[in-house]
Amino acid sequence: MANEFRTLNSHSAEYFGDTRDYWWNLDFLELIGKRLSLYCIQDVLDVGSGVGHWGRLLANVIPRSARVQGVDRDPLWVEKAAARAAAHGLADRFTYQVAVAEKLPFADASFDLVTCQTVLIHTPDPGAVIDEMIRVARPGGLILVVEPNNIARALMFDSVSFHDPVDEILIRARLQLICERGKAALGEGNNSIGDLVPGLFAERDLVNICVYLNDKADILLPPYDSAAQRAALEERADFKNRDFWIWSREDTRRYFIAGGGGDGEFEALWLAAIRGSDKFDEAIADRRYAGAGAGISYLIAGRKPPLHTA
Repeated sequence: MANEFRTLNSHSAEYFGDTRDYWWNLDFLELIGKRLSLYCIQDVLDVGSGVGHWGRLLANVIPRSARVQGVDRDPLWVEKAAARAAAHGLADRFTYQVAVAEKLPFADASFDLVTCQTVLIHTPDPGAVIDEMIRVARPGGLILVVEPNNIARALMFDSVSFHDPVDEILIRARLQLICERGKAALGEGNNSIGDLVPGLFAERDLVNICVYLNDKADILLPPYDSAAQRAALEERADFKNRDFWIWSREDTRRYFIAGGGGDGEFEALWLAAIRGSDKFDEAIADRRYAGAGAGISYLIAGRKPPLHTA
């Protein structure tokens, strides 16, 4: 199984599998590195580092002399991130420790680059996290955040879903939207926070704010034989076997109720979501499924204003 963590009761465990290794095109990140002058970076803080995917990826576009400090609230992920850094020959440059994003254990102005990937979608107060990221950045330092708009996927189509009845499409979108609002209402984060992050940067007087769209699409085409496609299909099969949609059935119901949905309505919407999954499986088995795999993932950058001297 490509995701050794999938059944653990730790945050984001379902999404720390091999599919995460295919979220980015390296040449795109190299271009972003040139645009943002990452060649000048020496000290990096990776907030909510998980098992270290994002920080290790950035190692390809920052100087070899740069040091990366990762923090995560879960001791298990800190342990796994350190082990993976060592396995990649990065132990001398990458260190990890337990800490929460809202209270970073570092002095003011400690880092040239403070970054996170899909962390704000899990926080009750993303502004508080951004405030801490700004505090520990040096004057002129870069704040770099990767966050999605996940609800957009509800209205992105493939060779199977394009032909679904309009009402069925809207039912699935309704389920996801109500759940996203319920998740936010429970203080567990906004799954489509990416659209709001530039505004949060502007409110905090960051300068040179810019937004880029990740250019990676998760294409699925017969015979589905690339490493990325095999990992994606393995993940989907595992999700289905465990009655897992975007979230577990239990969490989906909890978010739906918190978002204003009714318990009776949930069952009907859940069945509609599962029917869509069944159609996908049948099309894959018959090798007639084709999808571009598009999504919306933003890379948002801004700089802490430099100190002005008289």
